[in-house]
Amino acid sequence: MIDSRRLQVLSEVARHGSFNRAAAELRLTPSAVSQQISALERSLGTPVVRRSTRGVELTEAGLVLIDAAEAISAELLTAQREIDRLATARTERLTVATFTSGGQRLLPAALTRFAAAHPGVELTVIESEPEDSLPLVRSGAADLALAYHFDGPPPVTEGDRSGLVWTPVLRDPMWMVLPSGHPLAGAASLALGELAAERWVLGCLGQGDLLEHYAALAGFAVRTACRGTDYQFAQSLVRAGVGVSMIPEVALATDPAGLVAVPMRPPGPCRFVGVALPRRRPAGLARALLATLQEAVGSLPPNPLTGRSSTA
Repeated sequence: MIDSRRLQVLSEVARHGSFNRAAAELRLTPSAVSQQISALERSLGTPVVRRSTRGVELTEAGLVLIDAAEAISAELLTAQREIDRLATARTERLTVATFTSGGQRLLPAALTRFAAAHPGVELTVIESEPEDSLPLVRSGAADLALAYHFDGPPPVTEGDRSGLVWTPVLRDPMWMVLPSGHPLAGAASLALGELAAERWVLGCLGQGDLLEHYAALAGFAVRTACRGTDYQFAQSLVRAGVGVSMIPEVALATDPAGLVAVPMRPPGPCRFVGVALPRRRPAGLARALLATLQEAVGSLPPNPLTGRSSTA
């Protein structure tokens, strides 16, 4: 039987990459931490860490144990919530993590329908990018995450160690957003290379690498006017003539004044929106919200900039 206390010690060692820092967090001596890890390794018959002058790294067996420790922690948190609810007859709760533009465009209609169908549920929404929201679901701090990824595989795949299940919800193509007076504003579509001379306004931290990759394929280097973290702010700068931008359809401004959105010709990037749910924990309410979200996405009104819904 694996000792849960030793699992906790291993988790802190993995988090800090050091016996000394883990010891400080646990209020133990480094020697005591080392003894706990050694005892764990003896009980398993295999090393769980590699010690070096650069710190401590997990072995393959250590990674398996950390996955188990995180799953156990999430299960215990869920169990504690359920016990609290049973003990105090408190209202059921559902915590949703979402990225900003998904929370603005996709989630409200789904939450309205969900609240009507489940009037006794207390909803909490956390604004969070996928790199933070998926760990929230894994730890049990959120019940589901509305998240996204750009080109390539999703952040969760079947059989991986994430402890999560990924359900695709929406393909979210990128549009070129220009000031309405731009010479190319009347184009039916644009190749990225046609905007090689422009300065770019970025609306997402992860967008820079994506744009630079596709710009390199088109044979030019990106000139950046602003590296922002909000697509609405980026479009306000485009409206002001600071530069042009590449915006996912879900994040396009609902006020078209001063802006034009032109579809991209391939090759070009795309954003993919989905929902991450816990793989092991009960998730009845979370799955109910997922179903409601899928229904709501299928009936989104057209965006004023494009004249089409995000599912068209």
